[in-house]
Amino acid sequence: METYRGRAFKFGDDINTDEIIPARYLNTSDPAELAKHCMEDADPEFPSKVQKGDIIVGGKNFGCGSSREHAPIAIKAAGVSAVIAKSFARIFYRNCINIGLPIFESPEAVEGIEEGDIVEVNPTTGVIRNVTKGIEFKATPIPPEIRKIMDAGGLMEYAKQKLQEK
Repeated sequence: METYRGRAFKFGDDINTDEIIPARYLNTSDPAELAKHCMEDADPEFPSKVQKGDIIVGGKNFGCGSSREHAPIAIKAAGVSAVIAKSFARIFYRNCINIGLPIFESPEAVEGIEEGDIVEVNPTTGVIRNVTKGIEFKATPIPPEIRKIMDAGGLMEYAKQKLQEK
């Protein structure tokens, strides 16, 4: 699993799935189309500013609201390499694993990262480094079995690989 590195986009507590991908765009499940509207209700300029590899930093209960998979799909399709938050809504957390979007819980990292900081995340060790400020934080590392799912690109790809191994 690679180290993720990108510019931080910071959001507050209780960012819900409607803010991640507004319901008015749920007439499609095309990832590229969803990416065009990712986070626009939380930050209207996000879709035009985000670049491949950037990292979303959120507060408590990130991804609360509905159970739709569209939210992590939109984030991943927008090019975001990882999401760091103080905590995640449970169904959002699982949906991220299912689609292969790396997520990390670390309240200390969220407090120590500002909008625009360059951040690196090592998913194996759980080390989150704020390159801009030269400080490090610890998140819970992704367990090996979950890393396998993430490395495969999500649960469906992981299942396909397992079937091919038989």
